[in-house]
This record gives sequence, C-alpha cells and structure tokens, in this order.
Amino acid sequence: MAWIEVIDEREADGNLRKAYAAVASARGQVANILKVHSVAPGALTAHLTLYRTLMFGGTDLSRRERETIAVAVSAANGCHY
Repeated sequence: MAWIEVIDEREADGNLRKAYAAVASARGQVANILKVHSVAPGALTAHLTLYRTLMFGGTDLSRRERETIAVAVSAANGCHY
C-alpha cells in the first residue's frame, strides 16, 4: 500500500467519484495503484488514458507482446503490478 493519503471509494465525491466509477465499471474494482492518484483526480484520469493508449492503441506490437514488456519492466523494478 502507498504511504501517501488515498481516498477510498466510499469517501469519494465529485470528479473522483466519477473517475472511480469509470474504473470500477470496466475493471470491477479500483486498484490501489489507481487510488494513489485519488488526491488528484485529473492525474487518475490521465493515468487511465495513458494506460489505455499504451495497451490498446494502434501499434505493431500484439497485446501479448505489450503485456510481456509490462511484466518484464515490473519485475525489473520489483513491482508486483
């Protein structure tokens, strides 16, 4: 868990509530890696846009290749995500 303040879904309002709802509708829950952006909902939305562009945008790499790169980078950084 992050050592920074996070706002739980039950406490979210305004733009954060909307951002959490968008994440939960697509993923079923809001992962901790996204909750670290809760004090800046714009950053959470930008993170999601970047992720979707990288993982689903047009490229010569297959989804499998993208996921393999993501796993390799996470492992090299010692990150379980």
